[in-house]
Amino acid sequence: MTHSARDFYDSLAADYHRIFPDWDASIARQAAALDGLLRHELGPGPHRLLDCACGIGTQAIGLARVGHRVVGSDLSPLAVARAATEAAARGARLPTTAADMRQLPFRTGAFDAVVCADNSLAHLQTTDDLAAALTDMRRVLRDDGLLLLTLRDYDEARRTHPTSVPPQVSHDSDGRSITFQLWHWHDDGEHYDQEYFQLVPAGDGWEVRVRRATSWALTRNQVSAAATESGFTALTWHTPDTSGFYQPVLTARAAADPKS
Repeated sequence: MTHSARDFYDSLAADYHRIFPDWDASIARQAAALDGLLRHELGPGPHRLLDCACGIGTQAIGLARVGHRVVGSDLSPLAVARAATEAAARGARLPTTAADMRQLPFRTGAFDAVVCADNSLAHLQTTDDLAAALTDMRRVLRDDGLLLLTLRDYDEARRTHPTSVPPQVSHDSDGRSITFQLWHWHDDGEHYDQEYFQLVPAGDGWEVRVRRATSWALTRNQVSAAATESGFTALTWHTPDTSGFYQPVLTARAAADPKS
């Protein structure tokens, strides 16, 4: 059984910051890592940037605060509404829109860079969906524009098929919250259903919030092959120890359209 990514992120939007021990610290740290890759590939900028899976703005807000002209889009209307509000509260300008990454509502060649972070690509369920998303990311990039895509280390997960993810404790004005996941692998060994638990302070005890989603544990080779087929070149995978980002990062350049 598959679960709707939009329903999952609409439900999670108000609690998404609880994933991080300190959300504002994560905003700054992730922006520094991604901005370093942007500057290395495209020069100092500022650059026109689309975050096509912006969620509540974890990457987009930080990148806007360091000077880039960022637009955020996401499948979840509730998430993008919060992203715009959180950006404004932090003095950043972040226009947002609700949009499916497979059908981006932006003109061809509108951006210097596209970011697709936080494992968002794993919510696509088929090779056709994967191709559609990467092809549209290529379309909205200028020729030689930059794709920045981050994904879990699924190469390892496909070998070991873990059934849970270690708990994460976060702190905010409500107190401590705990987030953890249970994974139920499909028979194909590639897809899994995720039960996403959050324990949130409630009076003298806890409120348990459970959301469910289906993910595709894409290997780096699968993503690289799909990106190449969708019009990207100069593909490079960066590990956390070299990029400073907490997940493996793929950088790739938009190949020139032979029809142009």
